[in-house]
Amino acid sequence: MPEAVLFDLDGTLADTAPDLGGALNQLLCEQGRSSLPMAQLRPHVSSGARGLIGAGLGIGPLDTTYPALQQRFLAIYQDALCVGTRLFDGVAEHLDNLEARGIPWGIVTNKSQRFAIPLLEQLGLRQRSACIVCGDSARRAKPHGDPMQLAGAVLGIATEACIYVGDDERDIISGRAVGMRTVIAAWGYLGNGRAPHDWGADAIAATPDEILGEVTATR
Repeated sequence: MPEAVLFDLDGTLADTAPDLGGALNQLLCEQGRSSLPMAQLRPHVSSGARGLIGAGLGIGPLDTTYPALQQRFLAIYQDALCVGTRLFDGVAEHLDNLEARGIPWGIVTNKSQRFAIPLLEQLGLRQRSACIVCGDSARRAKPHGDPMQLAGAVLGIATEACIYVGDDERDIISGRAVGMRTVIAAWGYLGNGRAPHDWGADAIAATPDEILGEVTATR
């Protein structure tokens, strides 16, 4: 068994697409554009504002209009962080199982603290989580290994004794950079890049209750 289990937030613990996608669609309406179906937006949610604005407006951070649009998108989202957001099926039971086994769990997300902390509070996870590392907690965010190193330090557990569960390739890159065992959350968003089987993770879990079994099976 691992000494700790760490999770990505968006697309792994929580389905935040309804609120992030809703914020993007409100922005599109303000720009005189039509809203987009959630199925089209879901693969971009793990990439945050950059991914969603890119999907909706076809621009990136180098575009001169991007900074203002990003700030407006984030303001819309901050006003409705946890309206449609829910834990994925099986996540609550899996966290209960970890706690019953005495295995601490934590969160490593690229979401900034001003969004992640109140969202986790509303989901009832803030006080239960043994550590919360956000996108602005460490010197560099994922895919760098810095957030994982920080999480290990907060927990007082060697990174090699932890597993990290995420739904994006950068989650796997970040975990592997510090020797963590990595698990792909197949129920998550999974991006729109390379196929998950090519990410180099130790295991792929179809549901949260498979995580520990899939990891121990690779030992």
